[in-house]
Amino acid sequence: MSKNLFFIKNKKFLLLKNIFLLCNSSNIEKPNKKILGINNLKDAKLNEITFFDNLNYSNEAQNTKALACIVNEKSQKYLNKNTIPVFSKNPLIDFYKIVSLFYPESNNDSEQIDFINFNKLTKYFNKSIFFGNNCLIDKTVKIGSNTKIGNNVLIKKGVKIGKNCLIGSNVIIESSLIGDNVVIKSGSLIGQTGFGFKYINKKKFKLPHIGRVIIENDVQIGSLCTIDRGSLGDTVIGEFSAVDNQVQIAHNVKIGNFCMVAAQVGIAGSTIIGNYVKIGGQAGLSGHLRIGNGAKIGGKSGVISNIEDNNTVMGYPAKNIREFVKTR
Repeated sequence: MSKNLFFIKNKKFLLLKNIFLLCNSSNIEKPNKKILGINNLKDAKLNEITFFDNLNYSNEAQNTKALACIVNEKSQKYLNKNTIPVFSKNPLIDFYKIVSLFYPESNNDSEQIDFINFNKLTKYFNKSIFFGNNCLIDKTVKIGSNTKIGNNVLIKKGVKIGKNCLIGSNVIIESSLIGDNVVIKSGSLIGQTGFGFKYINKKKFKLPHIGRVIIENDVQIGSLCTIDRGSLGDTVIGEFSAVDNQVQIAHNVKIGNFCMVAAQVGIAGSTIIGNYVKIGGQAGLSGHLRIGNGAKIGGKSGVISNIEDNNTVMGYPAKNIREFVKTR
Protein backbone atom coordinates (compact mmCIF):
# COMPACT_ATOMS: atom_id res chain seq x y z
CA MET A 1 0.00 0.00 0.00
CA SER A 2 1.32 3.45 -0.94
CA LYS A 3 1.97 6.04 1.75
CA ASN A 4 -1.20 6.91 3.61
CA LEU A 5 -1.91 10.67 3.53
CA PHE A 6 -4.48 10.59 6.31
CA PHE A 7 -3.21 8.18 8.99
CA ILE A 8 0.16 7.93 10.68
CA LYS A 9 1.84 4.53 10.38
CA ASN A 10 2.76 3.44 13.90
CA LYS A 11 5.14 0.59 12.98
CA LYS A 12 7.67 0.22 10.17
CA PHE A 13 7.20 -3.54 10.10
CA LEU A 14 5.96 -6.61 11.97
CA LEU A 15 7.76 -9.94 12.06
CA LEU A 16 5.78 -12.90 10.77
CA LYS A 17 6.42 -14.79 14.02
CA ASN A 18 4.49 -12.10 15.90
CA ILE A 19 1.61 -12.42 13.46
CA PHE A 20 1.59 -16.22 13.82
CA LEU A 21 1.39 -15.70 17.58
CA LEU A 22 -1.45 -13.18 17.34
CA CYS A 23 -3.47 -15.54 15.13
CA ASN A 24 -2.66 -18.68 17.17
CA SER A 25 -1.55 -20.21 13.89
CA SER A 26 -0.53 -23.85 13.83
CA ASN A 27 1.45 -23.20 10.66
CA ILE A 28 4.76 -21.35 11.06
CA GLU A 29 6.89 -20.55 8.00
CA LYS A 30 9.75 -18.07 7.65
CA PRO A 31 9.01 -16.48 11.03
CA ASN A 32 11.66 -13.76 10.70
CA LYS A 33 10.27 -12.33 7.48
CA LYS A 34 9.27 -8.67 7.78
CA ILE A 35 5.76 -7.54 6.94
CA LEU A 36 5.94 -3.89 5.86
CA GLY A 37 2.25 -3.25 5.36
CA ILE A 38 -1.30 -4.48 4.81
CA ASN A 39 -3.50 -4.61 1.74
CA ASN A 40 -6.37 -6.37 0.01
CA LEU A 41 -5.84 -9.56 -1.99
CA LYS A 42 -5.77 -7.86 -5.38
CA ASP A 43 -3.40 -4.99 -4.58
CA ALA A 44 -1.09 -6.62 -2.03
CA LYS A 45 2.65 -6.44 -2.75
CA LEU A 46 5.46 -8.90 -2.01
CA ASN A 47 6.18 -7.43 1.43
CA GLU A 48 2.57 -7.10 2.60
CA ILE A 49 0.00 -9.25 4.37
CA THR A 50 -3.63 -9.73 3.36
CA PHE A 51 -6.58 -11.94 4.35
CA PHE A 52 -9.01 -14.30 2.63
CA ASP A 53 -12.36 -15.31 4.13
CA ASN A 54 -14.86 -15.08 1.25
CA LEU A 55 -14.94 -17.61 -1.61
CA ASN A 56 -16.25 -14.91 -3.95
CA TYR A 57 -12.64 -13.69 -3.97
CA SER A 58 -11.02 -17.06 -4.71
CA ASN A 59 -9.58 -15.83 -8.04
CA GLU A 60 -7.95 -12.90 -6.24
CA ALA A 61 -6.57 -15.31 -3.62
CA GLN A 62 -5.08 -17.51 -6.30
CA ASN A 63 -3.36 -14.56 -7.97
CA THR A 64 -2.39 -12.48 -4.95
CA LYS A 65 1.23 -11.35 -4.67
CA ALA A 66 1.12 -10.92 -0.90
CA LEU A 67 3.96 -12.32 1.17
CA ALA A 68 1.46 -13.78 3.66
CA CYS A 69 -2.28 -14.25 3.94
CA ILE A 70 -4.46 -14.86 6.98
CA VAL A 71 -6.81 -17.68 6.09
CA ASN A 72 -8.66 -20.59 7.66
CA GLU A 73 -7.24 -24.04 7.00
CA LYS A 74 -10.12 -25.17 4.77
CA SER A 75 -9.64 -22.23 2.39
CA GLN A 76 -5.87 -22.58 2.10
CA LYS A 77 -6.25 -24.59 -1.13
CA TYR A 78 -7.42 -21.45 -2.98
CA LEU A 79 -4.35 -19.46 -1.99
CA ASN A 80 -1.37 -18.69 -4.24
CA LYS A 81 1.30 -21.30 -3.51
CA ASN A 82 3.93 -18.57 -3.16
CA THR A 83 2.00 -16.84 -0.39
CA ILE A 84 2.64 -17.95 3.19
CA PRO A 85 -0.61 -19.04 4.90
CA VAL A 86 -1.27 -17.82 8.41
CA PHE A 87 -4.03 -19.99 9.85
CA SER A 88 -6.77 -18.32 11.83
CA LYS A 89 -10.22 -19.22 13.10
CA ASN A 90 -11.35 -15.68 12.25
CA PRO A 91 -9.20 -14.24 9.44
CA LEU A 92 -11.10 -10.96 9.17
CA ILE A 93 -10.78 -10.07 12.86
CA ASP A 94 -7.14 -11.11 13.13
CA PHE A 95 -6.25 -9.17 10.00
CA TYR A 96 -7.86 -5.99 11.29
CA LYS A 97 -6.05 -6.40 14.59
CA ILE A 98 -2.86 -6.15 12.54
CA VAL A 99 -4.25 -3.10 10.68
CA SER A 100 -4.81 -1.50 14.09
CA LEU A 101 -1.19 -2.16 15.04
CA PHE A 102 0.03 -0.35 11.93
CA TYR A 103 -2.60 2.43 12.00
CA PRO A 104 -4.05 2.77 15.53
CA GLU A 105 -5.77 6.09 14.75
CA SER A 106 -7.88 4.63 11.93
CA ASN A 107 -10.54 3.05 14.17
CA ASN A 108 -12.39 6.31 14.67
CA ASP A 109 -12.94 9.71 13.06
CA SER A 110 -10.51 12.25 14.44
CA GLU A 111 -12.02 15.54 15.61
CA GLN A 112 -8.62 17.19 15.91
CA ILE A 113 -8.10 19.97 13.39
CA ASP A 114 -5.28 22.47 13.08
CA PHE A 115 -7.57 25.07 11.59
CA ILE A 116 -6.78 28.34 9.90
CA ASN A 117 -8.21 31.42 11.56
CA PHE A 118 -11.33 32.35 9.62
CA ASN A 119 -10.10 35.90 9.07
CA LYS A 120 -6.94 34.57 7.40
CA LEU A 121 -8.56 32.06 5.01
CA THR A 122 -8.52 34.45 2.07
CA LYS A 123 -4.82 35.12 2.67
CA TYR A 124 -3.93 31.44 3.06
CA PHE A 125 -5.70 30.23 -0.09
CA ASN A 126 -6.04 31.49 -3.65
CA LYS A 127 -8.04 34.72 -3.74
CA SER A 128 -10.51 33.22 -6.24
CA ILE A 129 -11.78 30.79 -3.56
CA PHE A 130 -14.90 31.85 -1.67
CA PHE A 131 -15.51 30.87 1.97
CA GLY A 132 -18.83 31.24 3.79
CA ASN A 133 -19.09 32.00 7.49
CA ASN A 134 -17.78 29.77 10.30
CA CYS A 135 -15.66 27.44 8.16
CA LEU A 136 -13.00 25.29 9.84
CA ILE A 137 -10.30 24.32 7.35
CA ASP A 138 -7.20 22.34 8.36
CA LYS A 139 -3.86 23.87 7.40
CA THR A 140 -2.93 20.80 5.33
CA VAL A 141 -5.99 21.08 3.04
CA LYS A 142 -5.48 21.92 -0.65
CA ILE A 143 -8.25 23.72 -2.57
CA GLY A 144 -8.21 24.59 -6.30
CA SER A 145 -9.05 27.96 -7.79
CA ASN A 146 -12.60 29.26 -8.24
CA THR A 147 -14.03 26.82 -5.69
CA LYS A 148 -16.84 28.04 -3.44
CA ILE A 149 -17.22 26.77 0.14
CA GLY A 150 -20.54 27.32 1.99
CA ASN A 151 -21.23 28.17 5.63
CA ASN A 152 -20.27 25.99 8.63
CA VAL A 153 -18.11 23.66 6.55
CA LEU A 154 -15.49 21.42 8.21
CA ILE A 155 -12.63 20.11 6.05
CA LYS A 156 -10.12 17.90 7.87
CA LYS A 157 -6.46 16.98 7.51
CA GLY A 158 -5.02 16.17 4.11
CA VAL A 159 -8.18 16.66 2.03
CA LYS A 160 -7.66 17.83 -1.54
CA ILE A 161 -10.40 19.63 -3.50
CA GLY A 162 -10.00 20.55 -7.15
CA LYS A 163 -10.91 23.61 -9.19
CA ASN A 164 -14.36 25.08 -9.81
CA CYS A 165 -16.05 23.03 -7.09
CA LEU A 166 -19.15 24.01 -5.13
CA ILE A 167 -19.35 22.76 -1.53
CA GLY A 168 -22.68 23.51 0.19
CA SER A 169 -23.22 24.53 3.81
CA ASN A 170 -22.87 22.20 6.80
CA VAL A 171 -20.70 19.73 4.91
CA ILE A 172 -17.95 17.67 6.60
CA ILE A 173 -15.14 16.25 4.46
CA GLU A 174 -12.29 14.02 5.66
CA SER A 175 -9.97 11.38 4.18
CA SER A 176 -11.01 12.44 0.69
CA LEU A 177 -9.60 13.46 -2.68
CA ILE A 178 -12.05 15.48 -4.77
CA GLY A 179 -11.59 16.35 -8.44
CA ASP A 180 -12.53 19.40 -10.48
CA ASN A 181 -16.05 20.75 -11.14
CA VAL A 182 -17.56 18.72 -8.29
CA VAL A 183 -20.78 19.76 -6.54
CA ILE A 184 -21.48 18.58 -2.98
CA LYS A 185 -24.77 19.92 -1.67
CA SER A 186 -25.54 20.97 1.88
CA GLY A 187 -25.47 18.59 4.83
CA SER A 188 -23.46 15.77 3.27
CA LEU A 189 -20.77 13.84 5.16
CA ILE A 190 -17.84 12.55 3.12
CA GLY A 191 -15.05 10.24 4.29
CA GLN A 192 -16.08 9.05 7.76
CA THR A 193 -15.48 5.51 9.03
CA GLY A 194 -17.82 2.88 7.65
CA PHE A 195 -20.32 0.62 9.38
CA GLY A 196 -17.87 -2.17 10.09
CA PHE A 197 -17.67 -4.16 13.32
CA LYS A 198 -17.86 -7.68 14.68
CA TYR A 199 -18.93 -9.09 18.03
CA ILE A 200 -16.31 -11.16 19.85
CA ASN A 201 -17.06 -12.67 23.27
CA LYS A 202 -19.98 -10.28 23.74
CA LYS A 203 -17.79 -7.28 22.94
CA LYS A 204 -17.92 -5.10 19.83
CA PHE A 205 -14.72 -4.96 17.75
CA LYS A 206 -14.70 -1.95 15.43
CA LEU A 207 -12.92 -2.48 12.12
CA PRO A 208 -10.34 0.18 11.18
CA HIS A 209 -10.80 2.19 7.98
CA ILE A 210 -7.55 3.37 6.39
CA GLY A 211 -8.92 3.97 2.88
CA ARG A 212 -10.14 7.14 1.23
CA VAL A 213 -13.08 8.57 -0.66
CA ILE A 214 -12.18 9.55 -4.21
CA ILE A 215 -14.69 11.72 -6.05
CA GLU A 216 -13.64 12.19 -9.64
CA ASN A 217 -14.21 15.17 -11.94
CA ASP A 218 -17.67 16.56 -12.73
CA VAL A 219 -19.53 14.56 -10.07
CA GLN A 220 -22.60 15.88 -8.25
CA ILE A 221 -23.47 14.72 -4.72
CA GLY A 222 -26.91 15.67 -3.34
CA SER A 223 -27.88 16.93 0.10
CA LEU A 224 -27.63 14.82 3.26
CA CYS A 225 -25.63 12.03 1.63
CA THR A 226 -23.13 9.88 3.53
CA ILE A 227 -20.15 8.39 1.71
CA ASP A 228 -17.92 6.22 3.91
CA ARG A 229 -14.19 5.93 3.30
CA GLY A 230 -12.72 2.57 2.32
CA SER A 231 -11.63 0.06 4.90
CA LEU A 232 -8.52 -0.99 2.94
CA GLY A 233 -9.02 0.27 -0.59
CA ASP A 234 -10.95 3.36 -1.63
CA THR A 235 -14.58 4.30 -2.05
CA VAL A 236 -14.81 5.80 -5.55
CA ILE A 237 -17.41 7.87 -7.41
CA GLY A 238 -16.55 7.94 -11.12
CA GLU A 239 -16.53 11.03 -13.31
CA PHE A 240 -19.79 12.64 -14.47
CA SER A 241 -21.85 10.51 -12.09
CA ALA A 242 -24.72 12.04 -10.13
CA VAL A 243 -25.93 11.05 -6.67
CA ASP A 244 -29.31 12.37 -5.46
CA ASN A 245 -30.27 13.39 -1.92
CA GLN A 246 -30.09 11.15 1.18
CA VAL A 247 -28.02 8.38 -0.40
CA GLN A 248 -25.82 6.07 1.70
CA ILE A 249 -22.67 4.73 0.00
CA ALA A 250 -20.73 2.31 2.19
CA HIS A 251 -17.01 1.55 2.43
CA ASN A 252 -15.14 0.25 -0.63
CA VAL A 253 -18.06 0.86 -2.99
CA LYS A 254 -16.96 1.79 -6.50
CA ILE A 255 -19.40 3.61 -8.78
CA GLY A 256 -18.40 3.96 -12.41
CA ASN A 257 -18.66 6.88 -14.81
CA PHE A 258 -21.89 8.53 -15.98
CA CYS A 259 -24.04 6.78 -13.37
CA MET A 260 -27.27 8.11 -11.84
CA VAL A 261 -28.26 7.19 -8.28
CA ALA A 262 -31.69 8.46 -7.19
CA ALA A 263 -32.77 9.57 -3.71
CA GLN A 264 -32.59 7.34 -0.62
CA VAL A 265 -30.64 4.54 -2.25
CA GLY A 266 -28.45 2.42 0.04
CA ILE A 267 -25.38 0.64 -1.32
CA ALA A 268 -23.66 -1.82 1.01
CA GLY A 269 -19.91 -2.27 1.28
CA SER A 270 -17.57 -3.45 -1.49
CA THR A 271 -20.19 -3.49 -4.24
CA ILE A 272 -18.76 -2.52 -7.63
CA ILE A 273 -20.99 -0.66 -10.07
CA GLY A 274 -20.12 -0.28 -13.75
CA ASN A 275 -20.52 2.69 -16.07
CA TYR A 276 -23.84 4.22 -17.22
CA VAL A 277 -25.80 2.47 -14.46
CA LYS A 278 -29.14 3.94 -13.29
CA ILE A 279 -30.52 3.15 -9.83
CA GLY A 280 -34.07 4.14 -8.90
CA GLY A 281 -35.10 5.77 -5.63
CA GLN A 282 -35.06 3.78 -2.37
CA ALA A 283 -33.38 0.76 -3.96
CA GLY A 284 -31.10 -1.27 -1.73
CA LEU A 285 -27.99 -3.12 -2.90
CA SER A 286 -26.33 -5.82 -0.81
CA GLY A 287 -22.56 -5.90 -0.31
CA HIS A 288 -19.86 -7.52 -2.45
CA LEU A 289 -21.94 -7.44 -5.63
CA ARG A 290 -21.02 -6.57 -9.21
CA ILE A 291 -23.43 -4.45 -11.22
CA GLY A 292 -22.68 -4.50 -14.95
CA ASN A 293 -22.32 -1.58 -17.34
CA GLY A 294 -25.59 -0.04 -18.47
CA ALA A 295 -27.70 -1.87 -15.86
CA LYS A 296 -30.95 -0.30 -14.65
CA ILE A 297 -32.40 -0.95 -11.19
CA GLY A 298 -36.00 -0.01 -10.51
CA GLY A 299 -37.09 2.05 -7.52
CA LYS A 300 -37.51 0.20 -4.17
CA SER A 301 -35.79 -2.87 -5.57
CA GLY A 302 -33.72 -5.15 -3.34
CA VAL A 303 -30.60 -6.36 -5.15
CA ILE A 304 -29.01 -9.43 -3.58
CA SER A 305 -27.11 -10.90 -6.55
CA ASN A 306 -24.92 -9.73 -9.41
CA ILE A 307 -26.47 -8.00 -12.42
CA GLU A 308 -25.11 -8.50 -15.93
CA ASP A 309 -24.41 -5.71 -18.41
CA ASN A 310 -27.44 -3.83 -19.80
CA ASN A 311 -29.91 -5.84 -17.69
CA THR A 312 -32.95 -4.09 -16.18
CA VAL A 313 -34.21 -5.44 -12.85
CA MET A 314 -37.07 -4.70 -10.47
CA GLY A 315 -38.62 -5.99 -7.24
CA TYR A 316 -37.40 -7.96 -4.23
CA PRO A 317 -35.40 -9.97 -4.75
CA ALA A 318 -34.60 -7.99 -7.89
CA LYS A 319 -35.23 -9.94 -11.09
CA ASN A 320 -35.26 -9.21 -14.80
CA ILE A 321 -37.99 -6.70 -15.58
CA ARG A 322 -39.84 -9.13 -17.88
CA GLU A 323 -40.01 -11.76 -15.15
CA PHE A 324 -41.11 -9.10 -12.66
CA VAL A 325 -43.98 -7.96 -14.90
CA LYS A 326 -45.18 -11.55 -15.38
CA THR A 327 -45.58 -12.01 -11.63
CA ARG A 328 -47.71 -8.89 -11.17
